[in-house]
Amino acid sequence: MKIVRRAPASLRIKVAALTVACGVAAVACGPGGSGGGSGGSPKIGIVALNLSNPFFGTLENATEKAAKAKGWKVMKAEAKTPGDSATQVTAIENMIANKVKAIVVTPANATALNGVLKQAKSKGILVLTVNAALDPTDAADATYATDNVAAGELIGKWAKASAPKAPHVALLDFDLSDKPAADRHQGFLSGYGITSKSPEVAGSALTQGTEDTGQSAMENLLSAHSDINVVYTINEPTAHGAYTAIKNKGLAGKTVLVSVDGACSGVEDVKSGAIGATAMQFPDKMGEMAVDAAAAYIKDGTKPKSGVIDSGTALITDHPVPGVASQTSAWGLSHCWGPK
Repeated sequence: MKIVRRAPASLRIKVAALTVACGVAAVACGPGGSGGGSGGSPKIGIVALNLSNPFFGTLENATEKAAKAKGWKVMKAEAKTPGDSATQVTAIENMIANKVKAIVVTPANATALNGVLKQAKSKGILVLTVNAALDPTDAADATYATDNVAAGELIGKWAKASAPKAPHVALLDFDLSDKPAADRHQGFLSGYGITSKSPEVAGSALTQGTEDTGQSAMENLLSAHSDINVVYTINEPTAHGAYTAIKNKGLAGKTVLVSVDGACSGVEDVKSGAIGATAMQFPDKMGEMAVDAAAAYIKDGTKPKSGVIDSGTALITDHPVPGVASQTSAWGLSHCWGPK
């Protein structure tokens, strides 16, 4: 997903560079048989987004680890910046030329890779997307991702049950043309039982999914609507910034704040009380599921079920509400991703 998640300051300032690590001479590809790579080992490609973001770093590392555990060769590449489809296209072309058996890609854009991935499929290469689907979805053989509507519904239901009697809701979004962002937004509204035009909604703002833009957006909304007491945020960096604005206004403890991600830093914010609840994603599971699908294809040509396959979500809060299953921050800290 191209939403930028909060990483340590030393990582947030870095722009990841394209990296390609590939095996030696390739041999013929196609379902079954030994596939590409030296010594009869299959070879797969992993195309990631910028690894300065711990979500994508966790996803790529888990995919590579699972592939290498099977004795496979791995080619890797990563986009230079969020939305950098050009780098991803070049990397996939290189993987096709090297006759990989499967490509696992975190798409920087829902449509920009369709042409090159069609070429890959025509060569008998299994195409799997992780974290976000293509448009149309069947441009990939399968997608392993968070059900972002379900994630949004979880925090919407929790926020509804935890809100003051007179709720005034703020929505801190990311570009809603981004499908995961739109799904989270709609899921929250559905879970809360409102629409964007409901009287409970005091205001909304677009952020860049970062701590700084979360804080500035929240400051602006509070200036216009000082009675805001429920805040939806697109991700935990945005939530952390929003909490800073809320605290600076003397409203800490009086505002219900929810988010999505499940990074260790975000779970720490749940533990401290800055975030009331967050929906945890499992990027490592996405990568492992993709590798399992590639293994079945390499073995006998079996393809996975087409469409989006949910990699799971868990609500993390230390203030459970009736009817909404959740885990504590202690559980979250033992299952979170990113730097601790």
